[in-house]
Amino acid sequence: MEVKHIGIFGRRNAGKSSLINALLGQDFAIVSDKPGTTTDPVKKRMEIFGVGPVQLIDTAGIDDCGDLGEQRVNKTLKVIGEVDMGLLLFTNNIFSKEEMDILVALKELDVPVCIVHNKSDLQALDADLANDLNNKYNCDVIEFSCNLKGDEKKNAIDMLEAFIIKGLMQSAPERTILQGLVNKGDKVVLVCPIDSQAPSQRLILPQVMAIRDILDNAAVAVVLQPEQLAQYISENKDINLVVTDSQIFKKVSDIVPSDILLTSFSVLMARMKGPFDEYLLGVKELDKLKDGDKVLILESCTHRSTCEDIGRVKIPAMITKYVSAMEGKDVKLNFDFIPGLDELPPREKLASYSLAVQCGGCMVTRRQLANRVRMVKNAGVKVTNYGMAIACVSGILKRAVEFLKNGDEQ
Repeated sequence: MEVKHIGIFGRRNAGKSSLINALLGQDFAIVSDKPGTTTDPVKKRMEIFGVGPVQLIDTAGIDDCGDLGEQRVNKTLKVIGEVDMGLLLFTNNIFSKEEMDILVALKELDVPVCIVHNKSDLQALDADLANDLNNKYNCDVIEFSCNLKGDEKKNAIDMLEAFIIKGLMQSAPERTILQGLVNKGDKVVLVCPIDSQAPSQRLILPQVMAIRDILDNAAVAVVLQPEQLAQYISENKDINLVVTDSQIFKKVSDIVPSDILLTSFSVLMARMKGPFDEYLLGVKELDKLKDGDKVLILESCTHRSTCEDIGRVKIPAMITKYVSAMEGKDVKLNFDFIPGLDELPPREKLASYSLAVQCGGCMVTRRQLANRVRMVKNAGVKVTNYGMAIACVSGILKRAVEFLKNGDEQ
């Protein structure tokens, strides 16, 4: 299940940290009357009944000042592109430019917002202001106070959680990695190589998600390594689907008979989180690459690179070999890499890339991925993903994606 991210925004001393502590029911965030106690964004997970796991992000005050204050505000603004919902706090009925800038930025990304008039035990919310904000920006405006006691505090927290649930429910329905592809009794083979890139004593998240999805559909999951695949297929019939790690796409495709459906975990992540159709359009740009072109590799997690790194070593080598074969000569392509949710280059620099290749995105939310892809697209650059790029250069793109096109990306 995807962890939803909730950003808590507001001025210094608006009570952001106190609100998080109230939701958690524990003293997690440091609270002080001194302005600017929270400097960098602070993250904490909790479970909200009816939603599941969420990550609360406590941010620095949007009115911070000075050189360091400006850096803190910039980090707060960056969080806007990472959240599935925003709680915008204000006090004393003061809702001015700082609050308005955050509200507009959230709305521009279609992020649901709940405006919270905090410390309302000291000053009640002005009804006219609440109605004006609600009518103009189509968002809920509620009162809250962390200083309430007993049942009053419990009721206030319950109400706040109800508005959080309402906001998060506005997001597109979450889909599973194999949604609509597996039926009761189906036999699904998962090819999971154990190499230097495999995490110690565990599977990667898309593999775990696939196994759970298969079990939820009362189907049969067969998990094996590439070396075991040929023998298993020769000895077993009625295999409905094979899902492989993208980096061995070609090897697995040569083994799996053409009448058995085949795709990869990365391609399935594109279908699950999107934008599947955009990636399909973007993969065509591989055929237009030429000597000297720049390619941007977007990784959604951070890790140490090794000689077998899929994003930093194998995909660049595969693409370079593919373009060299098309050109009939050795070509040099220039690859740049951006890990995690690190800031993307300015639009004018992004525009210098001929293609961007995004990883499956298993470590980020659907909204975070969509915002990242949107920024690249707005610079006029096409985007594809790891699995589709590898399928294309391996000559098996049609086989890997054709049966998924009816899968109606949500």
